[in-house]
Amino acid sequence: MDKRTKLPITENVPIKEPESPYGNTKKVGEQIIKDTAKANALFNSISLRYFNPIGAHEFALIGELPIGTPQNLVPFVTQIGIGLRDRLSIFGNDYPTQDGTCIRDYIHVADLAKAHVVAMKRLIEENNTENYEVYNIGSGKGSSVLAVVNTFEEVSCVKLNYSFVERRPGDIISAYADTTKANSVLGWQSELTLKDALSSAWEWEKKIRR
Repeated sequence: MDKRTKLPITENVPIKEPESPYGNTKKVGEQIIKDTAKANALFNSISLRYFNPIGAHEFALIGELPIGTPQNLVPFVTQIGIGLRDRLSIFGNDYPTQDGTCIRDYIHVADLAKAHVVAMKRLIEENNTENYEVYNIGSGKGSSVLAVVNTFEEVSCVKLNYSFVERRPGDIISAYADTTKANSVLGWQSELTLKDALSSAWEWEKKIRR
């Protein structure tokens, strides 16, 4: 996807060359599943395209614990909130968005887990019309980096230390999912909010630092 991706992103958007090894693993993995299904008509499969999973178990039983410096926004934010890190660098505040920061689709991990359940049920019950299907799994809504920061401050009652720095090469302006296919075919839709996700992530962070 380029810096001005057509929104919302459907399952039919052409997949462009990934800009990172991590992104390439997702592309290669999906291609392997697709090729296997093409070679074997009895092999039923579903690819779920995650957007940005965040949050933790509602009772803080399971959560995200990155090794070293977090590479994702939310664990970095919660680590600042708990006092493990000093400052968040927000890459760019001059994008053509409402507050100047990039927009992404954040989905609660609990909603993501439910998507896996309904996808597995579809495979087990063999309701597929094709033996390879792809579904976007996201909230279907875009939230800016600054909105994430502000929402975290609201749910945690902690003021974050952050500053704006130069844009990162390769960052797209905005990306959020069209979840129409998952809603209509799988009967799945996200239910939890950004506030729910950040609140659960904060409870998890507090629990593991006790």
